[in-house]
Amino acid sequence: MVLSNYIKEFKYNLQLATPVILGMLGHTLVSFVDNIMVGQLGSAELAAVSLGNSFIFIAMSLGIGFSTAITPLVAEADAEGNFEKGKSAFKHGLFLCTTLGLILFVGLYFSKPLMSIMDQPQEVVILAGPYLDLVAFSLVPLIVFQAFKQFSDGMSLTRYPMYATIIANLINVGINYVLIFGKFGFPELGIVGAAIGTLVSRFVMLLYLWVLLAKKKRTKAFVTKIKIFALTKQAINKLIALGGPSAMQMFFEVAIFTAAIWLSGILGKNAQAANQIALNLSSMTFMVAMGLSVAAMIRVGNQKGLKDFSNLKRIAESIFLVGFVFAIGFALAFVVFHDSLPHLYVDVNDPKNALDTMEVVKIASTLLLAAAVFQVTDSLQVIVLGALRGLQDVKIPTLITFIAYWLIGFPVSFFLGKDDALGSLGIWIGLLAGLTAAAMMLFWRFNYLTKKLIRQKTLQA
Repeated sequence: MVLSNYIKEFKYNLQLATPVILGMLGHTLVSFVDNIMVGQLGSAELAAVSLGNSFIFIAMSLGIGFSTAITPLVAEADAEGNFEKGKSAFKHGLFLCTTLGLILFVGLYFSKPLMSIMDQPQEVVILAGPYLDLVAFSLVPLIVFQAFKQFSDGMSLTRYPMYATIIANLINVGINYVLIFGKFGFPELGIVGAAIGTLVSRFVMLLYLWVLLAKKKRTKAFVTKIKIFALTKQAINKLIALGGPSAMQMFFEVAIFTAAIWLSGILGKNAQAANQIALNLSSMTFMVAMGLSVAAMIRVGNQKGLKDFSNLKRIAESIFLVGFVFAIGFALAFVVFHDSLPHLYVDVNDPKNALDTMEVVKIASTLLLAAAVFQVTDSLQVIVLGALRGLQDVKIPTLITFIAYWLIGFPVSFFLGKDDALGSLGIWIGLLAGLTAAAMMLFWRFNYLTKKLIRQKTLQA
């Protein structure tokens, strides 16, 4: 197929994906702002945020992963013009996301003792506890927000979650400034101030998105007068069947990056702080791929509803191509700026922590070179996952992600990440191995399924 058949889809793909990307970046910017501001306090504080967020990321992956089941169901119903089907998918998804958010908060609250038995630096564990409490509670509004966001995405209204996230980020930055450093007469709370900023901003984000959707004529009937407890077993089971595997897919990937944080903690607070810098920067570029993944999910879901499988394959592959172009650009940026980017996170003029700061920057610079290498495969695997979710194919991709990250990636990280091996770089080589394996297997799965659907449609004709 000629290149022009892919390129002509770029404009609409980016129109859908750009608001999602900006919204996703907004989530990451909350962490980015926290890291930069907290990094001015010292490497122990930055490592504490890293340790606390390692628990948060695992729980968040389950909540966000589960919520993605809403988007393809709503997109399919929207393409069919079936209001009842779309509202049912949203209502049941909202109920399940709210329940899951509460369960995850309680689970995190009682998981804090694990930090003390994980061979992490004690000063880091002490700082991380209060931070974890508040950010754990912020998961409740965040995951409820995800239900509204995934519904909005499924209706191809990807701008609204972006607006809500921008508002939330502005509030987060303001609260961080006054509470982390004790400005304008407020108490100086350090990393606890960062946690309060995250909590407040996520409640505001949820409320703002609901107001936007409730005011729009096209979506008002979906998000108002919701009989939240009038549920059907069939709809619940369908969402769980889609959302459960999707949650596990995201969990397997996030968990291996979390394991990288814990393995880095064993190497010391400076290695852990450096890992957090590289991980935070990589997370921001990853949000572009995540946005494209949502676009793939929406467009594939629409084409599935129309049963146009040839166009489905072409459109999905056009999104893969866009992701590849972005990934190459990010890889080059990491290579060019690998020495300077870590300086954003530390106070190089602090003589008290000068030796620690130098070591953090040195390690982080090396890790960014590893991050540059896996930009392409990381982008491809998540965009293909989005396309497979649009096809409502979730079970085999879940098995693929488990094999890639935990049977291939983690063993490499574990053995090469020891102090007497390659240390922090070895941990990230394991991440590269897992992401590459996932990208190759998931791409094969997508090709196999779409060719099968096209053949079946041809035979039926």
